[in-house]
Amino acid sequence: MAFLPLNPIVDDIVEINRQFAEIAMGEGFSILLLLVGSIIVAASLGIFAYLTVGALLSLFNPGSA
Repeated sequence: MAFLPLNPIVDDIVEINRQFAEIAMGEGFSILLLLVGSIIVAASLGIFAYLTVGALLSLFNPGSA
């Protein structure tokens, strides 16, 4: 009987982590490219979160225009 995944999303997350680990352990600049890409994504996510929280807080602050 074939194995049926209980949750395809969780299985995909596990698989993508394995693939990223294989890429990171590769040769040359692959680890550098992976690191720079991760930093860019983390920085953009942080900026977006900061702006979103600021916008939400300004809704409840009566002194803001």
